[in-house]
Amino acid sequence: MPARNEERAIGAALDSVLDQTYGHLQFVVIDGGSTDRTRAIIEERQKLDPRVEILTNPAPSIPVSLNLGLAAARGRWLVRVDAHSTVPSTYVADLVARLQEGTWVGVGGIKPGVGVTPAGRAIAAAMSSRFGVGNSKYHYATTELEVDHLPFGAYPVDLLREMGGWDENLVANEDYELDYRIRDRGGRLLLDPRVVIAWQCRQSVPELYRQYVRYGRGKADVALLHPTSLSARHVVAPALVGWLALAVLRAPRHPAQAGLMIAPYVAGVAVATRTTRRALDEDADWVHLPGAFTAMHIGWGYGFWDGLVRGLARRRRRTSTSKP
Repeated sequence: MPARNEERAIGAALDSVLDQTYGHLQFVVIDGGSTDRTRAIIEERQKLDPRVEILTNPAPSIPVSLNLGLAAARGRWLVRVDAHSTVPSTYVADLVARLQEGTWVGVGGIKPGVGVTPAGRAIAAAMSSRFGVGNSKYHYATTELEVDHLPFGAYPVDLLREMGGWDENLVANEDYELDYRIRDRGGRLLLDPRVVIAWQCRQSVPELYRQYVRYGRGKADVALLHPTSLSARHVVAPALVGWLALAVLRAPRHPAQAGLMIAPYVAGVAVATRTTRRALDEDADWVHLPGAFTAMHIGWGYGFWDGLVRGLARRRRRTSTSKP
């Protein structure tokens, strides 16, 4: 479990892991330089349960933390748990049982969002909407299926070490990049919706936007590393942002045309809001749905373009400095 500044959620996350039915459990928490009470909460749990081991990562980097955990692992399987989620008591046992079948080299469950504020509940609902997250089935799948990516997956430790662990040059999307390399060598990944991760999503629309900008930048970095990893669903949001930017540029001289260009997306948000509203009971919740959909799409699309420009600039600088 990599963790940084998760004082609001990590207590429940730790308790859910320590309540596992699976025996012989080693529990490694990697503190990524927390400045709040996260470290103190971990130490409190460590006093109650000696299975808790604390590592320190001075750099706020998730892949670095994950690799520290991988290096410390003494077991056969590695199960990643997010610091702002809770898992059922049979979580580890269920994942390991599927890995032991021998068909799959990675197994994971679905992660429906949990909201604790009006905006958070709207965000959780938007993340369970196909309009919101597209083909990311780990948000809403109801039947098990082979997938290209797992959220917080479980893998054989030996495989992860053979693969070199997570790419520490990435600031986001390191989990997808690992899954891509695993699949590229013939490994198969299973999504089992009977395994459920209660994942605490962002609780405000601005937080959600910043998160998706980071996701988009991470996806651009992975695309530059592995161009064939891109699929159609990965380019929808960047294409949307490009289309909306073009509409804005045309608006001063051709306002009607710009309005027609934007109208289909506005209509899509309106229809998705009306449909998704059924999952929310309070008006104070559903009014945040349009903002949630827009924050995810625009944030991810903008982040992708920004990450692509930055990544290409880094490549040019490395090329220029390497020339004699």
